[in-house]
Amino acid sequence: MIVLKETQDKVLSALQSVAGIVERRHTLPVLANVLIRKNGASVQLTTSDLEIQIRTSVELGGDDGSFTTTVGARKLIDILRTLPADQTVSLESSQAKLILKGGKSKFTLQTLPAEDFPLVQEAASFGPVFSVPQKTLKDLLGQVSFAMAVHDIRYYLNGILFVAEGRQLSLVATDGHRLAFAGATLDVEVPKQEVILPRKTVIELQRLLSDASGDNQPQIEMQFANNQAKFSFGGMEFVTKLVEGKFPDYNRVIPKNHKNSITVGRAPLLASLQRTAILTSDKFKGVRLNIDPGTLRVASNNAEQEEAVDELDIDYGGDSIEIGFNVTYLIDALSNMSQDMVKIDLADSNSSALLTIPDNATFKYVVMPMRI
Repeated sequence: MIVLKETQDKVLSALQSVAGIVERRHTLPVLANVLIRKNGASVQLTTSDLEIQIRTSVELGGDDGSFTTTVGARKLIDILRTLPADQTVSLESSQAKLILKGGKSKFTLQTLPAEDFPLVQEAASFGPVFSVPQKTLKDLLGQVSFAMAVHDIRYYLNGILFVAEGRQLSLVATDGHRLAFAGATLDVEVPKQEVILPRKTVIELQRLLSDASGDNQPQIEMQFANNQAKFSFGGMEFVTKLVEGKFPDYNRVIPKNHKNSITVGRAPLLASLQRTAILTSDKFKGVRLNIDPGTLRVASNNAEQEEAVDELDIDYGGDSIEIGFNVTYLIDALSNMSQDMVKIDLADSNSSALLTIPDNATFKYVVMPMRI
């Protein structure tokens, strides 16, 4: 039976959309495979890592009829990548194998039974569906995801807090040393929902969501259950487990009423930090900021007694402050902003700094100082 017959680019793009979560090595060999379920001309592709499941349905030609099997996802993608984009490829079933043909090339691949593929058990009841433009969610994720923890023992920090309430959608990430907050307004009112999306889910959504803007921009539908979230967009269905646990109260972390405030060009500040970062020590990555009326001085040194100093002219008339930061935390935030100007609020050398966008309350970034 011919399972599918279509151009290489169409087959490859359908497979790549679901294959991001597939691990090459897994304790369960079938999880390295993609589940292919054919019904007429429509082919449904499903992948899973037991915590996330991604499914898409595409018209990929082939014979009519029904058929299911599983085959190595990465291997199939690697082979397809070597074939020309406009070449017609076909996948045929033959006993317990799949035969991939393209031009004069032929590949015989081993399969595993579809019934061995562990599908994620969907939650019995999800909350109300609400949708936002895919670009809105992608932008929000981009503004906070860099502040997620990696392999932190406080597992609830290895992800993003997702809060929908009324017409407000807020995303928060923190690793204990810094915190990023981004918000957007929804078109519809939604009941309060608070969930923590795992790190892998966040990275996968960023990869899959569309950047398209304009009047007919594609939407993403969301639903949450106690321990699961479900996203539907662009013909795809994405189900993920949630991180259980209590996320820190981010409102208490965001400083209020800092009396000293600087507004400075984002690009010049970023360039200055990148220059001085070259001479920081690998272990500490510390830079000193000396803020005086009219001048911001950025300095660093390392164990070899090398030193970097960089100065920026600023419009500032507040207190003189000397404060140290992990330079990576500042560079991360500035690199993930697109605005021309950034506002920095400070109290003194021992209090955390607040970075915001002037006249825009939708983004806040808090970074703890470090002793240098």
